[in-house]
This record gives sequence, structure tokens and C-alpha cells, in this order.
Amino acid sequence: MPARPAAGGGRWVDVAPDRLTRWLNGFTGRHGQTGVELDAGVVHLRGADGSQAQLYPPPGAPLTESVEDFVDAALTERRLGLLLARQSAVAVGIADGPRLTQSKVDTSYVQSRTAAGGWSQQRFARRRVNQAKAAAEEAADIAVRLLLPELATLACVVAGGDRRTVEGVLADPRLAPVAAARAERFLDVPEPRRTVLEHAVAQARAIRVRVVDPVATP
Repeated sequence: MPARPAAGGGRWVDVAPDRLTRWLNGFTGRHGQTGVELDAGVVHLRGADGSQAQLYPPPGAPLTESVEDFVDAALTERRLGLLLARQSAVAVGIADGPRLTQSKVDTSYVQSRTAAGGWSQQRFARRRVNQAKAAAEEAADIAVRLLLPELATLACVVAGGDRRTVEGVLADPRLAPVAAARAERFLDVPEPRRTVLEHAVAQARAIRVRVVDPVATP
């Protein structure tokens, strides 16, 4: 996945667990190294040229107190639940390490625009609300069937897609335990499909790294 701008400066990159050691060695090789610190499970690197990097553990990984333990924890395969939702589709899955072992994808039609004003517009709006409500209920049913029976075996549940839609699905009282197990990380994904769900497994397992380059001197 390409680098993405980070709020406050720098850029975000995702590093797959099996590339983490190579990435750490590459950072030192490119920038030199003057310091390494861990704070609340986050690795802070400072390069000799002023570069900085903060490495955040993947969802479900325990907090660690050394870089070696951080790498070991990142490499450890965990069982994750995934819940991806947008207005017109939901994808729920369970991953054992990098492998998607259970999944269900469902699409539901939700009216996206109105064609006229007045009473017609109001009728379209009511229809759209009803369609969205029905889609959220169907998505919740899928999550109940796939995630609830396996919840005790999952390190966490990683959500993604449209935040409002996801929150609507998790508002179902049956999914309170799933909401409590949700990881802080939220995946930016397009309309959920099987291929999107498969790619989301790699996103969920990745180590997120915020890289801040040194300020260039005139």
C-alpha cells in the first residue's frame, strides 16, 4: 500500500509482519540511529539525520517492552475478526494469521439520490432510510452468525469501511460483545467484496509506521 499523508506531518506506511525486521534494518541503514524508545507499546526511532519513525503494533498484539519483543509479537499469528461495512454492502470474516478461513459478503440496495423535490423527494428519503435500516439489520445478523460463536477465540475484531454504517451495525444489542472487542484501528476500504475482505486481512495484520523526514536545511 502506498504511503499516506499523516496529520501533523510525515506519512503513514504499512509494513507486513514478515518484512518488519528488514524495514528496521533499512531505516538504520538509510538514516543511522541515535535512539530507540518504547512508550505504551509504540516503538519510537530517531535517526542520526533527524528522521523519526513511530511503529504501532498490529491489532490484537500485546504491549511490549523491547524492540525484540515487539517484533516477536508482530510475527505471532493471531485470530482476527473483521467487519467491513458501507451502505450497500457488508463483509464479515475470520482470519487465522494471513488466511481468511470464514467469510460472508452481502450486498443490499440503498437509494443513493433523489430525482425530484417536494413529496417525491420526501418519499425517496423515507425509502432510503428504510433501506439503510434493513441493510444494517441484515449486516448485524451476519455478524451475529459469524463473529459471536468465535469471539472467545479472537484476539480482537477489526472494523472498516464507513464509520457511520459500522456504528449502526454494532448498535445492535446482540453485538455488544463484538463492539467491546473492537480494535482501535479502523480500515479504509472501498465497498466490501470478497477481494476487499481478503486484502483487509493484510491491512489488519500490518504494523502501521509514521515516518517523519528531517527538515531540509537551506
